[in-house]
Amino acid sequence: MMIRRHSRSAIFMHWFNAVCWLFLLFSGFALLVGDMQPIGQWWRNLWVALFGERGLLVAHLLVGSVWVAVYAIYILTSCRREVLPFLREILHFKPASDLVWCFRKGLWLVLGPKVMLKMGVDPKLPPQGFYNAGQRMVAVLAVAASIGLAITGVAMGYFSGNVSWALGENALLWCIVVHFACAGVMAIFLPVHIYMAALAPGEGPALRSMFTGFVPQSHAQHHNPLWFASLKAAGALGGETQEQHSNVAQKG
Repeated sequence: MMIRRHSRSAIFMHWFNAVCWLFLLFSGFALLVGDMQPIGQWWRNLWVALFGERGLLVAHLLVGSVWVAVYAIYILTSCRREVLPFLREILHFKPASDLVWCFRKGLWLVLGPKVMLKMGVDPKLPPQGFYNAGQRMVAVLAVAASIGLAITGVAMGYFSGNVSWALGENALLWCIVVHFACAGVMAIFLPVHIYMAALAPGEGPALRSMFTGFVPQSHAQHHNPLWFASLKAAGALGGETQEQHSNVAQKG
């Protein structure tokens, strides 16, 4: 039996965000010059060859503007149905249980359950809801970094230079610092998210759900038992419509 985990709009926003993020991150690196260039001059030369010196900045600003605009529309149109339930879910932390989950999951990925048992460490993970502890922590960082990048990106792109509404020099300098810091956070955690979602053992059904919207019932029971229990309690496991499944899933 398959359970709906993601709505169509959530799937679209996930992949829209992924495409925009990768382009903005890679093109953002290419905009850095001199000692600030983290990859190498060859990276900047490659992007300048594709877009031109000014075209690179225009492309970065254009994609960033589209990203901000689409997310603003999504938030306004899906706030109560998807955005607020998502925020409530990722902000619902249980420190003791979450720390145990992160510790054991880290050892499980590096050493494996057999070695953990030999070390006297229980490999069993605390039960999780719609998102596990690691996903919730990364999601909080991603939301905070996205807000910082959106605000500072708009400020630097449209409120600087020879315009009457330009911000002061100190404000722009702070925007640059915050923008770089937020981009740095995402540059660190984005590869972790990709690995955990696409390459970590046992995550295949979850990855496929980001295309189909559904996960097997057995996967939900094993990986997200608290979410599965909430679905069962709400009567959403036998005969309800896909839309009902989606609404319950978003509520976690």
